[in-house]
Amino acid sequence: MASVSDPCSYSSLTKCLTKHLNITYYVDFDSHVLKGKVALTIEVLEDHFSSLTLDTKDLKISKVTANGQVAKFVMGPKHSFMGTPLEITLPFELSRGQHVIVEVTYDTSPSASALQWLTPEQTAGKKHPYLFSQCQATHCRSMVPCQDSPSVKHSYYAQVSVPKELVAVMSAVRDGQEADPQDSSRMIYRFRQPVPMPSYLIAIVVGALESREIGPRSRVWSEKEFVDKAAFEFSETETMLKTAEDLAGPYVWGQYDILVLPPSFPYGGMENPCLTFATPTLLAGDKSLSNVIAHEISHSWTGNLVTNKTWEHFWLNEGHTVYLERMIGRCMESEQFRQFKAIGGWKELQDSVNTFGPNNPLTNLVPNLHEVDTDDAFSSVPYEKGFALLYHLEELMGGPEVFMAFVKSYIQMFAYSSVTTEEWKNYLFTYFKDKVDILNKVDWNAWMHTPGMPPYKPHYDTTMADACIALCQRWVKAKEGDLGGFTEAEVKTLSSHQLIEFLSLLLQEEPLPQSHVKKMQEVYQLNSYNNSEIRARWLRLCVKSKWEDAVPLALKMATDQGRMKFTRPLFREVYNFDKYRDEAVRVFLAHRAAMHPVTANLVAKDLKVDGGQGAAV
Repeated sequence: MASVSDPCSYSSLTKCLTKHLNITYYVDFDSHVLKGKVALTIEVLEDHFSSLTLDTKDLKISKVTANGQVAKFVMGPKHSFMGTPLEITLPFELSRGQHVIVEVTYDTSPSASALQWLTPEQTAGKKHPYLFSQCQATHCRSMVPCQDSPSVKHSYYAQVSVPKELVAVMSAVRDGQEADPQDSSRMIYRFRQPVPMPSYLIAIVVGALESREIGPRSRVWSEKEFVDKAAFEFSETETMLKTAEDLAGPYVWGQYDILVLPPSFPYGGMENPCLTFATPTLLAGDKSLSNVIAHEISHSWTGNLVTNKTWEHFWLNEGHTVYLERMIGRCMESEQFRQFKAIGGWKELQDSVNTFGPNNPLTNLVPNLHEVDTDDAFSSVPYEKGFALLYHLEELMGGPEVFMAFVKSYIQMFAYSSVTTEEWKNYLFTYFKDKVDILNKVDWNAWMHTPGMPPYKPHYDTTMADACIALCQRWVKAKEGDLGGFTEAEVKTLSSHQLIEFLSLLLQEEPLPQSHVKKMQEVYQLNSYNNSEIRARWLRLCVKSKWEDAVPLALKMATDQGRMKFTRPLFREVYNFDKYRDEAVRVFLAHRAAMHPVTANLVAKDLKVDGGQGAAV
């Protein structure tokens, strides 16, 4: 394997490798702190080894030992987003191939960027507090001192002490529970993750959780207020898992559970092994947004089993996962459905390129992340530019069956390891050795290392999109006198997916006259739709057209939930409406303390509020 340098980590990646973590947590809801102890089993890669560096961020380290002997440690200089290197000197020397157990005792900070502590008022049940983590990409170091790079994979074991009225779950197989022998008001929950995985997939949730069985290897977890709704919404999970196994090979993680988080969770989903995290904005009531679950299931192969070696190669995780997610859609729905989803994805890519600017190097498929905060770099580019490249290669290599066979072979080849774009490309050329002349005609530099839209747009089948395109054009071309010709029947014949596409198309046009959006509401009653993907686009469209009635609704949606896919564009749209710019900032500042730290930081940057540094004090 090529030696690794990871611009997003301080840890000694060439000197040693973590093989296993044994984590002990005491969850303190009063002080918003995890009192932690972690034993890292470390394999030594060089002779005369006597020191190592781990990643930390805002941790209070009280003690370090190596094989039980006290070890000296110093904290390096603090970096604004990469944290602080923890430099450990061992009391002895080791040789290549030996192992050492380094144990670190520490407390997390109340403002740890991986953690959000919710008050009872911020939960659905209103009675108990709640804690959840989100480590991807580089936040694990704020809850565990570790080699926080996706190039390092390890198993883990954990025991977590929590108040006994609460339940703890982690990204691992549940391994029993018992009363805390030190404190009868608490319980200890145990977890084991035997499959080696990168640090960013460590995850913990503590709350008043309940679960329901939804399949032979799946349960859904959430507060009781959401649990039955979630069980209905995600009832197709086992079918999706079986479909994914047919495409990509056996599912190796044992359990596949889904946890529905409180509304402030910043992402649609997070592929934590054995326990996918999902936003409650997926609970549409008609299973129409369950493609996010197909995406997270797909990560069990592309991302979790085969992992990007550094975050510069994030497209290897996300491009392949979108490709696999849409192959699941093809098997469960139709090829036309897959094509339709690909068209929507191309539009998402255009939105990201427009937001970043077409010359922004962060729109490269493989960006340079030296001195770049991975949270700032996050966008649909690795997902949709990655998918577009894979789909283009599918067209060139002979269609979906041929290319899916390559993806399956790539997964088998690199399972349990981490890869770079170069290694992926070399394998592509080896696998398709009889088609190298075609592969050599691909403009790899334009695809990988050039900002903006890809050099080639695939030809997608527009069958399912045609009705959306036609209706969009009718509204764009309509004069005042034509508005009486629109009827409710036009949207009643569209699926949820098509209605989302119709609104996405309108968002790419010049803003509609206010008379048009008012008429649209009168005829289609779009304010009454609770599907989050429809509602967010509809409210953005109204604000774009400067319909003032929509401003409070847009700001309400931006703060009632915290999924960044919705919250950031809604805030940006109101901010761009000059008359309400100050109102957008005022509402953000009023809600900032209740927002997830990553979301608050990025919205602050979007709205040009201070330096955008974390939650308000």
